[in-house]
Order: sequence, then structure tokens, then C-alpha cells
Amino acid sequence: MLNLRQQADVGSQPSLTVSFAQHQSEVREAQRLRYRVFAEEMGARLEGSEPGIDEDRFDEHCQHLLVRDDNTGEVVGTYRVITPDVAKRVGGFYSESEFDISRLDNLRDRLVEVGRSCVHPDYRHGGTIAMLWGGLARFAANNGYDYAMGCASISMADGGHVAASIYRTLREKHLSPLEYRVFPRFGLPMEHLDWNLEAEIPPLLKGYIRLGAYICGEPAWDPDFNTADVLVLMPMARMSQRYARRLLSNA
Repeated sequence: MLNLRQQADVGSQPSLTVSFAQHQSEVREAQRLRYRVFAEEMGARLEGSEPGIDEDRFDEHCQHLLVRDDNTGEVVGTYRVITPDVAKRVGGFYSESEFDISRLDNLRDRLVEVGRSCVHPDYRHGGTIAMLWGGLARFAANNGYDYAMGCASISMADGGHVAASIYRTLREKHLSPLEYRVFPRFGLPMEHLDWNLEAEIPPLLKGYIRLGAYICGEPAWDPDFNTADVLVLMPMARMSQRYARRLLSNA
């Protein structure tokens, strides 16, 4: 387990610390935040070992990246990190439940997956997201991973029109090369959706794009979370140099 810590205090924003969970009690804090965001806020159907917990078969094998408010002690952001060794042990990456990622097979040993990404609603600003990505970037650099991937979610509360419109906007400039293209196992009925809405890109997804990430194809529908998920791939060498300097400045 990597022991990684970094602090940030940006203007009037709270002082934040990023680190990996060292104890099961810290993992539980991440799982409670996930439940709050995914179940209470987004209406996902979740099952856990106790009320108020989001937990699945991957959690016990993963590393859990936490952003904590130093003033309150509360966990306000989290990523779940799946390494290639973990993926082999549990039968694949989480993303493979939603996408055929066979075109990425040659990257597997150099690829780390992030998932269950969420931020407390009061902390959805650039500082929190930068802390999460800073922690992930240093983890990747320290362990020789050249790529990061993960599912980025868009709400399906309106039936998918917003998701289709966001995908239309993103594919114009941010679609991956063909060799990185993935295919949804349960895709959206794009031909029946309105692609022309003015839709705001969710903060986490917007952050990925600013860093230089690719969108690897059409979104998949996740019925449990009622979201449209796009597979995002970040070649670490492609990361915007301006953001890389910021994220890795305290590595």
C-alpha cells in the first residue's frame, strides 16, 4: 500500500489532504460518501453489508484514494484504484462489465483503473478534483503505469437526452484514436435521443477532458446507477503539461 499524502489550501477553499486508506474504517468512510452521492443524490440501487454503505466485490481488493477536509476530518472525495494485478485476481476490470475493451488488451499491464469516483456536493470545485488527480498521477508515476482509465457517469434522469448531447459535444474534439475504441455492452438508443441540447458537462468528466483524456466511444447504460457511462482513457504522457506541473508539484 502506497503511503501518499499531499496538502492543499487554495484561496478561501478548505485545507484538503489526499492519501490512500490505511484501515478498513477509512474504506468505510469512502463507502459512506459513495452511498450519499450515488444512492441518496442520484437514486442508484445499491447493496451493501450494512445500511448507508456502497460496497461490491472489488472493494476488498482495491486501494481507496481519499480527499479529506483537514478542518472537519470528513472524507469529501474518493477514487477506487484497480491495478492490473487486482484485475487479474478478480477476473477483470470493473469497466469490462459495461464495455468490450479488447482493443486495450495490449495496454493491460501498464493500465490502472479508477472507479466509484465521487465528490461531496459542497466540494465540487477544481481543488478537490485536482487533489484526486494529483494523488492518482503520483501513484501512476511511482508504479510505472502509463495509462489510467475509468467510467465517467452522466445522469439519465431525463431519459438520456442530456447524455447524448454531451457525448455529441465531446466526440467532436476528444474521441480516441480507433485503436483505443471500446464498445458498450448495453448502449443507449442514440438514434431515438435528442442530441442537440445545451448540456453542462459534469465536473469530473470536464476535469478529465482538461487533463487531455480521450473519450473511447459511445456511452453505455448502467441501469443500477441510472447513468450513461463513457469510458475515459488518460495516456499519462498526453496529460496537459500545465496541469501535470500543478498535480505533480509535490510528488
